[in-house]
Amino acid sequence: MLIGAHVSAAGGSNKAVARAEEIGAECFQIFASSPRMWSAKPIADEVAQKYADEMKRAGMGPTVLHGKYLVALGAEDPELLAKSEKALQADVAAANKLGALGVIFHPASHRGRGFETVVDQFANSVRTILDNEPGDSLLMLETSAGAGDHIGSSFAELGTLIKAIGNDRVAVCMDTQHVWAAGYNIANADSLSAALDEFDKEIGIGLLRSVHANDSMRELGSSVDRHENIGDGLIGTAGFQTIMSNDAFKHVPFY
Repeated sequence: MLIGAHVSAAGGSNKAVARAEEIGAECFQIFASSPRMWSAKPIADEVAQKYADEMKRAGMGPTVLHGKYLVALGAEDPELLAKSEKALQADVAAANKLGALGVIFHPASHRGRGFETVVDQFANSVRTILDNEPGDSLLMLETSAGAGDHIGSSFAELGTLIKAIGNDRVAVCMDTQHVWAAGYNIANADSLSAALDEFDKEIGIGLLRSVHANDSMRELGSSVDRHENIGDGLIGTAGFQTIMSNDAFKHVPFY
């Protein structure tokens, strides 16, 4: 597997390559624009070319973009939904321009309406975004820790969304802290195998296209999204040895 991290793209996406090299990364994740603001400027042709040149020079593995934290495709408010679609579409456009693997985004919350109520709306939004931004870049739903009304804390929910969307550019990013918080004991070899069997049944293991590698401050099944540095949390170094030695992750980039 290729192992990297999130790095800053301040000053242009091309600047991120050297920053990734500095920490020994083999691949990296960036924001295309501020994750806490709706506005986003398209990536300039000159920046995209410099990025491509830098990636070739460095021999760097696949880049992923992280979508804005504001995106809420389960929102009942039409204005918020429209803003979410526009913002996520801009990120997909940026990923296409850079030739990135894709965009990872949080399914966010159903705002108390119930998961089943928002499935069609969520699926329609994703289809619209991908139809408006044709290309090779994926949209990857990130697993949720499960707090409150958040969508995607179970593999079954993610599988339901993916089937409803019905587009082969949709995949999954597994966040190790989030699935731990959601009750999947990925630190134990037997329970990790059981979790991956469930993932394969509900989603399809081939749709596991990236991993957010984070340890956890909080206990198994806490439903609390609190990351820790790898080896300093409750998943622990031994837990990550278990995860990374499983063949399911052999060709999946870790960020």
